[in-house]
Amino acid sequence: MKPPRVAFLSPAYPHEQRGFTRGLATVGATVIGVGDGPLGGVDEATRRFLSGWIQCPNLFDEAAAADFLVPRLAAAGVDRLITNWEPLILLAATLRERLGLPGMSRDVALGFRDKQVMKERLAAAGLRVPYSHRVRTATEARAAAEQVGFPLILKPIAGAGSADTFRCDDAASFEAALAASRHVAEASVEEFVDGEEFTYDTVCAGGVVQFDSVAQYFPRPLTFRTDEWISPAQIVYANPHTQPDLQQGIALGKDVLRVLGMDEGFTHMEWYRKADGEVVFGEVACRNGGGHFVDMHNWANDIDLFVEWARAVCWGDVHCRPSRTYHVGMVFKRAQGRGRIQKIVGRQSLHDLCGPWLLADELLPIGHPRRDWKQTLLSDGFVAMRHPDLGKLHVMMDQAIERLAIYAG
Repeated sequence: MKPPRVAFLSPAYPHEQRGFTRGLATVGATVIGVGDGPLGGVDEATRRFLSGWIQCPNLFDEAAAADFLVPRLAAAGVDRLITNWEPLILLAATLRERLGLPGMSRDVALGFRDKQVMKERLAAAGLRVPYSHRVRTATEARAAAEQVGFPLILKPIAGAGSADTFRCDDAASFEAALAASRHVAEASVEEFVDGEEFTYDTVCAGGVVQFDSVAQYFPRPLTFRTDEWISPAQIVYANPHTQPDLQQGIALGKDVLRVLGMDEGFTHMEWYRKADGEVVFGEVACRNGGGHFVDMHNWANDIDLFVEWARAVCWGDVHCRPSRTYHVGMVFKRAQGRGRIQKIVGRQSLHDLCGPWLLADELLPIGHPRRDWKQTLLSDGFVAMRHPDLGKLHVMMDQAIERLAIYAG
């Protein structure tokens, strides 16, 4: 079979897309990068995997970008068009339809991108989703809030992750959230589901889940997005299929992908488990999870999902055999104080405790400006560790949460 010529939208941003660009080249694809800046702005390590570059000045204006790109992509002779970045999912689908290329249609992509359409399609299939309403004005939002009741969630229809997402416990907090969401064109007012939050991540090919994984957030993202001094943490479980308490979530995830028509590529879904055991869908995207989730899946299973994803989208197959050996934990740290990083406490003792199980120590160096914790999950750096024993992994993570500290000033 002839190696595909792949147009890859945004091959270097967000950061993990560089791994996917490498994956495409590794499986034999000719990769044509598409971005809104010049090729010179792409890091050298990623440029060597690119065979061509198209700079699109209006990349985030779907209609204008499609008109600009269609003749150029046709001239480049591409036979696959892919993106893993949320804001470009619908553009990629539109381009595929206009160029007659295989892959996800715009209607299917809409079910993954528009959160209200997503929930309506799943509810119609009998799946448990949060009760919600689409709103475009403050008046519509207030009317929806009366129907949903407090507590509730206000979030963008086409958002990514937990950005611009607010929990509202009463009318006052709801009005504050409305004021902070004036820039959002369409929003969802939905039921707040009180429970533990998990993910279900997959790589699919031919409409079949070829690889899957379950992770859990500590605490749930809505909480760590609102409290500056929390150290957000997450665990990818070694083999979720051996944990009885995760089976309902896995079954829900597979039903979601079937109903929404997932064919090939990565998916990242969030779901909740309530105190009474009920499992409720959160949201799903047809892309990889951010926050180093792909790295965590790789560490847990001794595989390279950047390459296996590329096999799925280029050849319709996945060759990996996940080891299901390790539980993997990641803890994100936020500096105390303002300004530049001055001191890191507890680093050596964490290294001593973890030993060979420490996978990464990516804390910001001394002298580096502190990041805006509201704008990035990565905060001021992270540490990652793995272990075949879940209890021992928790001990290492607890040390990173409680005794590892960064100070700025």
